[in-house]
Amino acid sequence: MPDRSWERGLHQLIEIKEVCEMTARKDTRARISYQRFFRRYMHLAGMTGTAREIAGELWSIYNLPVVSVPTNRPLMRTYIGEHVYATEQQKWQAVVETASTVHDIGRPILIGTRSVAASERLSGLLKEAGLTHMVLNARQDKEEAEIVAQAGQAGSITVATNMAGRGTDIKLGDGVAELGGLHVIATERHDARRIDRQLFGRCGRQGDPGTCEGLVALEDELLITYAGKLIRRIAAALQGTQGRHARWIGTILFSMAQSSAERSHARMRRNLLKMDEQMSDALAFSGRQE
Repeated sequence: MPDRSWERGLHQLIEIKEVCEMTARKDTRARISYQRFFRRYMHLAGMTGTAREIAGELWSIYNLPVVSVPTNRPLMRTYIGEHVYATEQQKWQAVVETASTVHDIGRPILIGTRSVAASERLSGLLKEAGLTHMVLNARQDKEEAEIVAQAGQAGSITVATNMAGRGTDIKLGDGVAELGGLHVIATERHDARRIDRQLFGRCGRQGDPGTCEGLVALEDELLITYAGKLIRRIAAALQGTQGRHARWIGTILFSMAQSSAERSHARMRRNLLKMDEQMSDALAFSGRQE
């Protein structure tokens, strides 16, 4: 992360610990939040494929309405659904089995993970299963374009983190569209539904066919971090159960935890903006600038 460093000597402490050349200490002279920075523009607009979930926040902070724009071509993406497993081990086993089944058909597969560590763990499991694949995470940023370009070829398997390859059209190889297009597997729900949709949106682009599904576990980080005590107790009670009923309950639990995470993050952004405005009013002689 060029030109970024920790403050108050922490950066230099880490450099000494890791036997790196120590850089000069940097002091903060001024700071501004993203919200106040963007509100300084006289004309503000933007375009994204995932603004629907935060339409209320965009209006409350920037007074910007959200307008839906139809897709260039009819959407051919099919959402298969979400499968909830009791443990992470069961989930990873299901991911490998699903990838093997789809791979036998000849379709390309994109598997999304939440972290670099999860992508490397899955890579090891795929190797054990004899499935040739490519890994796209923060450690392969130089080869990202080449890996994404090959992700739509017949029989290819690509493991990617949520930050890798976003906004890129994965072009399908010859004959792949007739097989059903790219298949996307989400191995974990993220803190925001927008990120989940970004992952699923990598298939079925520009009118191409594609399918997507979610394979999650009751031991995933989202449920552990943001679910309340009651929800965690219900999840623990369901770990020994099987069947469609437990799956639906698991899906509801994840939706509740995800909503809790989104509210928490939105509250943090509002508090940051409020503190930034209060500090600006206290230090400015001419009042607010926006």
